[in-house]
Amino acid sequence: VIMLRLFGLGAGLAVGGATALYYYPSSHKNNHPLPSKFIRPKWPPPTRPDMIESMKTTPQFDVLVIGGGAVGAGVALDAVSRDLSVALVERDDFASGTSSRSTKLLHGGVRYLERAIKKLDYGEWELVQEALTERRHLLTNACHLSRPMPILLPVYNWIDLPQYWVGLKLYDWIAGANSGVEPSHFLSRDQVLKEFPILKAEGLKCGIVYSDGLHNDAKMNVAIAITAAEYGAKVANHCEVINLIKENERVVGAHVRDHATGREFPVRAKVVINATGAFSDGVRRMDDPHATKSVSPAAGVHIVLPEQFCPNRDLGMLDAKTKDGRVIFILPFETATLVGTTDSSAEITALPSPTDAEIDFILDHVKGYFVDSVGKNVTRADIKSAWSGLRPLSLDPSKPNTALLSRTHVVHASKSGLLNVVGGKWTTYRQMAQDTVDRAVVLGELAHAGPCNTLNMPLHGAHLYKDFAPDQRKKHRDELISIYGFEPDVASHLVHNYGDNAHLVGMLAQRTAPGPSRSSVRKLPKEFDPYKRIAKDFPYIQAEILYSMDHEYACSVTDFLARRTRLAFLHEKEARKAVPLVAHIMGDRLAWSTAERDRHIADAYVLLDSMMPPPSSTKPLASMTSGAAEL
Repeated sequence: VIMLRLFGLGAGLAVGGATALYYYPSSHKNNHPLPSKFIRPKWPPPTRPDMIESMKTTPQFDVLVIGGGAVGAGVALDAVSRDLSVALVERDDFASGTSSRSTKLLHGGVRYLERAIKKLDYGEWELVQEALTERRHLLTNACHLSRPMPILLPVYNWIDLPQYWVGLKLYDWIAGANSGVEPSHFLSRDQVLKEFPILKAEGLKCGIVYSDGLHNDAKMNVAIAITAAEYGAKVANHCEVINLIKENERVVGAHVRDHATGREFPVRAKVVINATGAFSDGVRRMDDPHATKSVSPAAGVHIVLPEQFCPNRDLGMLDAKTKDGRVIFILPFETATLVGTTDSSAEITALPSPTDAEIDFILDHVKGYFVDSVGKNVTRADIKSAWSGLRPLSLDPSKPNTALLSRTHVVHASKSGLLNVVGGKWTTYRQMAQDTVDRAVVLGELAHAGPCNTLNMPLHGAHLYKDFAPDQRKKHRDELISIYGFEPDVASHLVHNYGDNAHLVGMLAQRTAPGPSRSSVRKLPKEFDPYKRIAKDFPYIQAEILYSMDHEYACSVTDFLARRTRLAFLHEKEARKAVPLVAHIMGDRLAWSTAERDRHIADAYVLLDSMMPPPSSTKPLASMTSGAAEL
């Protein structure tokens, strides 16, 4: 978007012609038919205790992945798709860090295109092309968790129109005819106000709508990890690496502590991969206490407002002209409206919180874009949740000047053979994983490795709905209503979050409903009702608590409220009310002691405390960096 403001029409047309010389069709080493064994995995996936036992008893894996975010889970899936033996451990939960705190966009990155043109940087051009290609595959491979999202760019100055138009058409052209999203198009002033009726009409000239993708980032991350487990990887959340194992000055494994039991055990592998995102340097210093810095974290803050702030649930909006050059998205997010993001320097912490200044910055711009009846009345009281995520901007430790590499990713092996992957962005996680495993195959001399098979691989829940057309979604929803008696909004939620596994949630609800058949289900409190909602006005039901424990590796209250459902991110107060209920059901099922139950409840409140908007103040915004980017 920055590019679109800088380019004039003539420059844009000239650039379009010049860059045609650099364009080439997308090519992938793994662009081959998906082997039949990856068409539909066996059900159910292995249990967490069974996989941990396999880690303990396997003498040596081909690959050990440290980190269960999008990239780490993607590395595990890529490696197991090549017939490698794989173990993955994650200190907290899958997607507990940056991977659940994004703007939820699957995007190519128009600002990278700006740098490619202005600096004649072919690497940046490739980054945009790669991201747009990956966007298309994610929209197909996880069609239940993602969808195309048209985004409105309102125009308040006629001089901006040709710049925006040329830039977005170039963006469309790079994506190609089979991009999976609609091309950008023009809207008149009246059409803009019809599509986004709360937008301020004063000075509005027209609008342009372009498309990217929108996804449920946390559920997507969990789906990647489950898919890896279904095909044979041993994945375990809540397992922390205590230290690395070295032999003959080579990293050959790690000592791991299972937080569920407190027991420690070694995991050995030919290649150990550090995919811990913003926390990469902590693992690197286990290998080398003098390791140079490889990550420069930047915080992106988001706030959640009620649904009415994004009245068209099939259209987002982009504020491309903020006071200091940053961009603000207003997007539909489940049953609410997501607004963000900021871009500021940050310290690395497990639970980053939004600052007062960042909240004020976002609110000020929201007020300026809406009609007075809406904008003047929006206050902090309207904020239902707020959070901060750390972007792991990469520094290449192999380069003498350790120059900042923006959102590109770096795969780097230490002298002792620890393979590190840092940087990148959500949209390109799969390509990052492929590059990392390519390097691991060479580093570990894994000659038996086959080709990568993830390019067209459906993720967990998408195997029967690879082409999840709107009519299929409606048919699936209607089946859930008629067969299991779900309310319409609950059925829609199950379709969009579980895909072809939604029927399994329905079957679980039937089997555990009060009645004779319930006696066969172990360890359920008397108050449990699978059809009952967890929170008022939200479609999450109690049956999902059981499903998340049995099939999605949820081990804690926060796992469920923040990442198996999104209640913590959508409404902090309602999530807080739900904590005791979730702890009661999970505690009975997992046989928690009173002390364990109290610890899980306390941990959930700590997370929710970090999602409360800070009190208002008049702190200056000067400390924030300029040049914003989508998380």
